[in-house]
Amino acid sequence: MKASRAGFRRELGSLDGVFRFLGEFADAVGVDERTALCIDLVVEELFTNMVKYNDGGGDQIVVGLERIGDRLHIELVDNDVEPFDPAGVPDPAVAAGIADRRPGGLGLHLVRSMVDDLHYEYEPETRQMRVSVTKVLEN
Repeated sequence: MKASRAGFRRELGSLDGVFRFLGEFADAVGVDERTALCIDLVVEELFTNMVKYNDGGGDQIVVGLERIGDRLHIELVDNDVEPFDPAGVPDPAVAAGIADRRPGGLGLHLVRSMVDDLHYEYEPETRQMRVSVTKVLEN
């Protein structure tokens, strides 16, 4: 088991640092390039949504990574925010024509399609939001 955590300023400009952190972890635990790209896309979408849409928000968003056997667990923690469950967002009507589509939800749809599990927790006492995903690694 290998694990790593780091906090990043709550701004889109932090994504370069997030990607470096993800890349270093992927290299350290032997994640293949295809899976590393998937992880980058998933974390970018979740981090960006937290920055753009979470009401309130502390100074940092914490990203945690852990490899246990053939699974990679990724967790993003945002403090001092209102509850929002990304796992509860309905899938967009991707088969509908452009005129019949409603904006939003494509990024989370992509996240759900790329991971094996998406989990959400909210602590009302601390106003802490925790989103975690699990990705089964290919051998």
